[in-house]
Amino acid sequence: MADSPRYITPQGLGRIRAEYDELFGVERPKIVEIVSWAASLGDRSENADYLYGKKRLREIDRRLAHLAKIMKQAKVVDPSRQAAEARGQVRFGATVELADEDDNRRVLTIVGDDEADASAGKIGWSAPLARALIGARVGDERIVRLPGGEKSYEVMAIDYPE
Repeated sequence: MADSPRYITPQGLGRIRAEYDELFGVERPKIVEIVSWAASLGDRSENADYLYGKKRLREIDRRLAHLAKIMKQAKVVDPSRQAAEARGQVRFGATVELADEDDNRRVLTIVGDDEADASAGKIGWSAPLARALIGARVGDERIVRLPGGEKSYEVMAIDYPE
């Protein structure tokens, strides 16, 4: 993933920035305060507050570094600014309604890999299904190779945010 661009929607970048601000401005200072207090008590080898606090600080710092890397490499793509002639095709940021062979329908939004959340219907743009859908128009059928075998989907609707 280091070679591919880190595309992200403005909303996804906003959520990442909010998480960074929360960790850096609220949670980390609280843990630093707890660790300082616990360190002042003396023997640190058996001090659970100190040991847990140091472990939690490492986790927070690791997450902050990861979020900072994402924000630095992010290429923000606003799907609402998609050109009118391109709105008839599936592109980054599109919300797509699909129907499979059994006419089971599902709605997916193609977003950046860092903001993908399958349970919320958001799939990363480099996922096999998203790659198969890019460029499709309403009525097009796409075959996707999945771990469980090939599956065919028909594009029923394409929508972009206003």
